[in-house]
Amino acid sequence: MIIGIPVYDDVDLLDVAGPREVLTWMDPKVEVRLIARQPGPITTRDGLTMIAPFGFADTPQLDVLWVPGANPGALKEIMTGSGRDYLEFFKAQAANAKYVCSVCEGALLLAQAGLLDGYEVTTHWAFIPCLRRFPNIRVAPGTPRFVLDRNRLTGGGISSGIDEALKLVELLSSTETAQDVQRVMQYYPDPPVTSTLEEARQCPFSW
Repeated sequence: MIIGIPVYDDVDLLDVAGPREVLTWMDPKVEVRLIARQPGPITTRDGLTMIAPFGFADTPQLDVLWVPGANPGALKEIMTGSGRDYLEFFKAQAANAKYVCSVCEGALLLAQAGLLDGYEVTTHWAFIPCLRRFPNIRVAPGTPRFVLDRNRLTGGGISSGIDEALKLVELLSSTETAQDVQRVMQYYPDPPVTSTLEEARQCPFSW
């Protein structure tokens, strides 16, 4: 099984690293690939450089496509600029993937590619108004950590990708396997502070 995470400059680090950590604990035979336009270095939004060993051209059919989010400039470049080859890659892979997933603003990239039409989905709370610009998408009420609608699995903001990836492990394997991964990672969140999410009224960027 191959799970592919397409990465690009200014991608959110935890959108990639959190799910990758979860998914690599699922089964040593599962391959989690970081994929870019061309193999090479990718610099995240917060300045960390990672290596994508694979490019679009040498990527076979993926079993799971996992699309992370990024800052608005990077999103806009993929949605409407010279980075639109990412959208074509998403469409080509989604056609035969078992699951098509996004976390955070990655949902906007799938939406722009037409891959969320007819599905109920979510994204980072601040970007929910952006999703509402797509008339054929049903935006889930509230701010869920993730939403599963048939073979579309979409997550909320950044850290939500860890919860979402555990759900993907359950879908691909079993509840018991997902529980084992949870234990290995000691993922039992108990943050030292509490806060609430506001209702976002405007999309933070235009395209």
